[in-house]
Amino acid sequence: MLARIAWRNILRNKRRSLILIMSIVVGVVALVLTEGFAVGMLQQMLTNQIGTDAGYIQIHKRGYQSDPTLENSMTDPGPVHEVLEKVGGVLNYSERLRVYGLISSAYNSYGVSIVGIVPNEESRITTISRYITKGTYLSGKPGQILIGASMAEKLRVGLGDKVVIMASQRDGSIGSEACRIEGIFETLNSGFDQSHVYIPIQTARQMLNAGGLVSEFVINPKDPHEMNEVVSQIRRSIEALPGASNRYEVLTYEQMLPLLVAQLELYKQALYLIAVLIAFALIFGIIDTMLMSVMERTQEFGISMAVGMSHGRIFKMVMTEALFLAIIGTATGLAASYIITSQLSHSGWDLSTFSASLKSLGIGSVIYPVVQTSSVIQTVLIIPIATLLGAVYPALKAVRLQPVEAIRAS
Repeated sequence: MLARIAWRNILRNKRRSLILIMSIVVGVVALVLTEGFAVGMLQQMLTNQIGTDAGYIQIHKRGYQSDPTLENSMTDPGPVHEVLEKVGGVLNYSERLRVYGLISSAYNSYGVSIVGIVPNEESRITTISRYITKGTYLSGKPGQILIGASMAEKLRVGLGDKVVIMASQRDGSIGSEACRIEGIFETLNSGFDQSHVYIPIQTARQMLNAGGLVSEFVINPKDPHEMNEVVSQIRRSIEALPGASNRYEVLTYEQMLPLLVAQLELYKQALYLIAVLIAFALIFGIIDTMLMSVMERTQEFGISMAVGMSHGRIFKMVMTEALFLAIIGTATGLAASYIITSQLSHSGWDLSTFSASLKSLGIGSVIYPVVQTSSVIQTVLIIPIATLLGAVYPALKAVRLQPVEAIRAS
C-alpha cells in the first residue's frame, strides 16, 4: 500500500521526478566514465611498460636487479634455456645483454641503456618492432642499431647514418662499436625513446668482450592471469638445477616496476575519493529537489497526519519515493554508461592536444575506457545510498510538520 502511494506521488509530478532522475543519471554516468577512463589510462600505462620493455617475467642472476652490471650477468645461461623450454605456461622468451653506456654522433653524446637482443625472439616478446617509424627492424647482422625518434633528433642523425656506442667492459676498459642506424622507433613513452637503443646481442658481446653473457631472460606467459603460477613453476625448476640454489632471481613486473605499481595503487585510491565527491554533489541536489517536493505537499502531509497516518509511515513514504527514483535513475544511468563506453571502447577519447604530456607518462594520445565489475558494483551501491541519504532531511521535514498548520498552509 505504501509503495503504491509512493509510486503515485512520483507520477503525479512527472517534471519534478524527471529532474531528479536525470540528476541521478548524470551522477551515475559521471562516476562510471570517470572511473572507466582513469582505469583505462592506468592500464595503458602498465601495458605499455610491459609490452615495450619489461615483459611479464624476468630471470636474472641473483643481485642483478639491485646492481645491473656486467659482473652480475649470467655466465652460463644454458640451464635457464632448458628450464624455459620445459615449463608449459611459457609462451615466449628471449635473452638480452643490457649495459649502460654512451651513444655519440658528430654533434652530440648522450647516456643510454644499450640493449643487446636476439631480434626474432625479441619481436615475439615486446612491441618495439611495431613502433618502427623509419627504416626496418634489426635483422641480426653486425653493426646495426635501432634508436628512438627523440634520440635521433638530439643526435641530429637519420637512417643510414653512423653512431658510436661505448660502454665499460668487465675488466674496466672501454669497449666501443660503430653502428649504422637501421631503424628509428617511436613508442608511446618519449622518455623511453630517449634512453634506449637496440643492437644485435652478438654485437653487444663483441663490443663488451662478454662471451656468452646474458643479463636477463624476458618471459611472457600464455595466460597473464596465471603469471604467478608460471613464476612458481619456473622457480621450482630452477631451484632443482644442480648448484642453482640462490643463483637466480625470478621476478614479476610488479617487482621490477615497484614505482609504477605504487603509482597505479595511488591512483586507484584517488578514484574512491572522486566517487565520494560525486556522491556528495548528488546528495545536495537530491536534498534540494526532495525538499521542494515536500514543501509543495505540505497540505497533503497535514491531512494525512490528521486522519491518522503516523510519522513513521510518512517518513517511510518519502524514503520509498526516493528509493524508486534511485532505482530508476541508477538503472537508466548504467544503461546510458554502457552505450557510451561501448562506443568509446572502440573509438577511444582522442587527447592529441595533450599528446606530449601523455607520452611523457607512457600513455598514448587516445584513451580507451575500461569498466570493471567492481566499478559497476560500487556505483550500484553508492548512488542509491547517496539518494536515500539526500532524502533523509526532506523526510524529517515532512514528519515535523504540525497537522493544523500544514492544512492551513497555502
